[in-house]
Amino acid sequence: MPDQSVIPVQGFQHVPVLAEPLLQVLAETLGDNWPGDVFLDATLGGGGHSSLLLERYPRLTMIGLDQDATARAAAAERLRPYQDRVEIVAANFADYSPSRPVALILADLGVSSPQLDVPQRGFSFRLDGPLDMRMNPGGGAESAGELIARLDESELADVIYAYGEERLSRRIARRIKADLRDRGAYAGTAELAYAVAGCYPPKARRGRIHPATRTFQALRIAVNDELGVLDRLLLNAPDWLEPGGLLAIISFHSLEDRRVKTAFLTDERLQRITRKPLTADDAEQAMNPRSRSAKLRIARCRASIVS
Repeated sequence: MPDQSVIPVQGFQHVPVLAEPLLQVLAETLGDNWPGDVFLDATLGGGGHSSLLLERYPRLTMIGLDQDATARAAAAERLRPYQDRVEIVAANFADYSPSRPVALILADLGVSSPQLDVPQRGFSFRLDGPLDMRMNPGGGAESAGELIARLDESELADVIYAYGEERLSRRIARRIKADLRDRGAYAGTAELAYAVAGCYPPKARRGRIHPATRTFQALRIAVNDELGVLDRLLLNAPDWLEPGGLLAIISFHSLEDRRVKTAFLTDERLQRITRKPLTADDAEQAMNPRSRSAKLRIARCRASIVS
């Protein structure tokens, strides 16, 4: 039987978020005078952003990173027309360092639609699947189910509040730990989502945002150490850039965006290009609803800082 946790390559359709604003800033800031001929796509996904960049700038070559094997296979297929200009690496950007300086680093921090839409990956509260949520299921990290079993009630509440900004975190943690004591592990994501929703007053369960949204976000962030790896990227990326090179980061919630904004403001190696984050226009939001929360910030490596 095939591994149902693997997304078929032909089903991994990556719609690049904020692609036009990104290309516009690159054209206005760099034009055809790039400070080098290599760019790093730190979150390759299905290769959506990279394919646009390779098409727009024929002299560029790309290094693409992704820890998801299916994403890498899908990107290789999508980037086949540019294969002599493409190097795809199985890596998390937190554990990587390029062998040479690059002209652009792009990181799209969102969970891709194919990962969200495949129940077996365990990211979705709308589609029942195992409580997994690992970006790299083969990487040895604990799953979401293992995480909630290991943490005590207070620790679990702190995770849900800190990473989900969930005001009912203590009530939700109390319910989860009570369920685990009474009947053992949850059968899957649907059962957990039902338990979380039950912590909300009846009227609040019918809002625009599903009651389990913040809790699932918190567990996913904790399982994958998403804020920790972002902090490492923000610390290391300026040293990977050519003088005058650009760092572009697309974030999807306030915890990420605050970190990016702070780094771009306080890191002496960087100069902000976008004073305010770029967001999706009405047309993009209508075409791709997941772009509604996306924010793009771009900074330039200061030439005077580089020795």
